[in-house]
Amino acid sequence: MDTSLYEQKFAAAVAHFAEEIKKIRTGRAHPDMLDGIMVEVYGSKMPLNQVASVSAPEPQQILVTPFDPSNVAAISNAIRNDISLGFNPSDDGRNVRVPIPPLTEERRRDIVKMLGGKVEETRVTLRNIREDARKSAKVKKDAKELSEDDLKRIEKAIDDEVAKNNANIDELARDKETEIMKV
Repeated sequence: MDTSLYEQKFAAAVAHFAEEIKKIRTGRAHPDMLDGIMVEVYGSKMPLNQVASVSAPEPQQILVTPFDPSNVAAISNAIRNDISLGFNPSDDGRNVRVPIPPLTEERRRDIVKMLGGKVEETRVTLRNIREDARKSAKVKKDAKELSEDDLKRIEKAIDDEVAKNNANIDELARDKETEIMKV
C-alpha cells in the first residue's frame, strides 16, 4: 500500500496550520493580519487582497491602498466590523490606515490560548487522517492484498509520520508563542 497520499494530507494539514497562525496577532503589524477580511464592493463580498494592496510600512501600522478609491469607506467598515481583530481604521479618502495597538499581558495570554486551540484542531485533523490510513490498510489486509507484516509496517510508517508532523506543529507553535509574548 502506498502511503504517499496520506503523507501529502499530513503535510497539507501542517501547511494549513502554518498559514492560520500567520493571521494571529503578535503586536507587530503584518499584512496577513487582514487576510480573512471580506469587503462588500460592487454588490458582492470579495477578499480584501482582491480590492486593495495591503502593506505594513511601520511596525505599528498597516496601510491598505484600494485599487478603486471609491471603495475606501467599504474597506474601512469591513476592517472595523471584524470584532475578533479589534482594529479601528481611519481613512484619508485614498488610503486606509490601521493602527496596531500594543498588546496587554492579558490579551497576549488570550492569544496564546487561541493558538493552543489551533494546535489542537490540527492534531485532531492529523489523527483523523491517520485513522483513515489505518482503515484503508485494514481493508486491504482483509481483502488479502496485504500480509500481517505489511500491515504492521504501514501502521508504523503512518505513526512515525504523525509523530514527525506533531513535532513540526509543536515547533511552529513554540515559535509563534515566543513571538506573541515578546514585548
